[in-house]
Amino acid sequence: MKIKLFYFARLKETLKYSTEDLELPDESFTILKLKALLAKRGDVWGQMLMGKLKVRAAINHELVDDKAVINDGDEVAFFPPVTGG
Repeated sequence: MKIKLFYFARLKETLKYSTEDLELPDESFTILKLKALLAKRGDVWGQMLMGKLKVRAAINHELVDDKAVINDGDEVAFFPPVTGG
């Protein structure tokens, strides 16, 4: 299964990625499982995706939670929570 990943804001700056194509095993993948897979890339990845930072996710431009299932061809975006006022 192929997906396209997008990283925004602090994630983009820290991970040095803005987008990438990723091949996933043909099994059921959730956002949480994807975060865990990416976190295995190293300390910085783990800290950003599985650490204290509450990373939000969207699939095909719709906000989702960590239990959301990813399908072949989906666009998945990760971004830190936005604050402001």
